[in-house]
Parts: sequence; C-alpha cells; structure tokens
Amino acid sequence: MAVMSLPSSPTRGEVPRDQLVRWLGEYLNIGAFKDPSLNGLQIEGTEQIRRVAVSVDTSLKTLQHAADSGADLLIAHHGLFWGQPLPITGPHRERVRTALMADLNVYAAHIPLDAHPEVGNNTMMARALSLQHTQPFGEWAGGKIGLAGELPFEQTLQDFADRVQKLTGEICLVHGGGRSPTVRRLGVLSGSGAGSIPEAAAAGLDTLLTGEPEHKHFHDAFEYGVNVVYAGHYETEVFGVRALAARLEDEFGLPWQFLHHPTGL
Repeated sequence: MAVMSLPSSPTRGEVPRDQLVRWLGEYLNIGAFKDPSLNGLQIEGTEQIRRVAVSVDTSLKTLQHAADSGADLLIAHHGLFWGQPLPITGPHRERVRTALMADLNVYAAHIPLDAHPEVGNNTMMARALSLQHTQPFGEWAGGKIGLAGELPFEQTLQDFADRVQKLTGEICLVHGGGRSPTVRRLGVLSGSGAGSIPEAAAAGLDTLLTGEPEHKHFHDAFEYGVNVVYAGHYETEVFGVRALAARLEDEFGLPWQFLHHPTGL
C-alpha cells in the first residue's frame, strides 16, 4: 500500500513568503478598515523569508538599508502605494527599483497596525504608560483605532510630557488647553490624531496624546478644554512594527532588525 508523504513543516527560522503573508493578513485583520494605504504585500520578492526588517517609512534610504542588512522582507507602517496608481518614475522608481534589485518583499500595515489589540501602536503606548480601564477611542472610517483610559495616578501635565519624552526620545510639544492642569484620563492616538480633540472632550478626557499637530486644529485644544501632548508622528509609530517583528520571531523564529530613520516630525 502506498504511503502518502506529508509536506514537510518549514524549518524554524525560515518560512515561505506566501505562508507568512497569509499569516500576517489574518493576524492583522488587514482588510478590517478603510485605508488609503495598499495594505499587504506591495512588492513580491524572494520566496523564502529568513530575515525580517521593519520600519515606519519606505524611503529610498530605508529600502537600501533593508537590502544591505540582508533582509528578505521589509514590513513598513507607511508603504509605497497610497490609494491611487503611481507612475514608476523619479524617486518612486528608485524606491521600487531598489526593492526589486534586492529581491526584497515589501509589506505595508497602516491603520490595521495602529488599531491592533496586541501589537498596535496605540496598544503598545498605552501599555508602556500603564493605562488602565481602556476603551476604544479615536474614530476612523466607522471604527476606533486608539485607546482611552486612566493613568494609575494623577500627574502634572509637564511631568506627563517628560514621561512621554523618555518613552519616545522626542521632545514633546505641549498645548495646555485643558480645564485641569493635571493628567489622569488620557486618550492615545498615534500619528495624525489632532482631529480627535472634540472626541476627547466628549469622552471626558483631560488629555490627548498623539503624534503631530495641525494648524487647523490648534485652537481646538483651548476651546474644547483638552490638554494635547504631541510626541511626533514618527516616534508614536515605531512601537507597532517592533512589536509585530517580535511576534514573528516568537511564531516563526525569524530574526529581525528595526531600521531607525527618524523624521523629527
């Protein structure tokens, strides 16, 4: 009687690209949010993944860094393609060319990584700040991608900003618009979250922690009575890709490297 041979399991520390892409899609629930980013595999490279690089952006410098590091896969929060076809010309051509010449897979995870309950940017920041009694916060296309909760103890706005600065390494911009000079009830929304100041006020939060300021929302902090701590778009979005890479190492034994190319914004 013929014996059916079963397909061998991938060696730990090596995984077929298509298997890893399927796992990422399911784990990140990649289609759950409307998103201008083309989430998922954006450029197809080598069929076997042995080494992973992660980054916030996909600049030419980041892509070249990934290629030079020997990565087979680059996972970026901000990918190469955003909601519309782009001609492969100029700097965009050089970015795509760099990935193709290196046989580098490029995978993007934008809003799904902000919102993820285990490795998301907002989850990781809330955890680092010991935020308690968390609830969904931060409206995005019919869903919530951030978190709101309570700090373990009340602290001054300056002490809180200093604590965030130690966490991110970036000097914070503080708009003390709150009716209270202290921080206890906090909303956390990575990246461009200034538009959520009215939502923070309606939720009874005294402070919003987000990434970058926008001029059109400057007066909102003071008119809605909410303190806002701006910690940098880039620096509030380093957490998710690093946590995701650590999760891949746990799951598949894949070594990884974080490619740090800060923008100061």
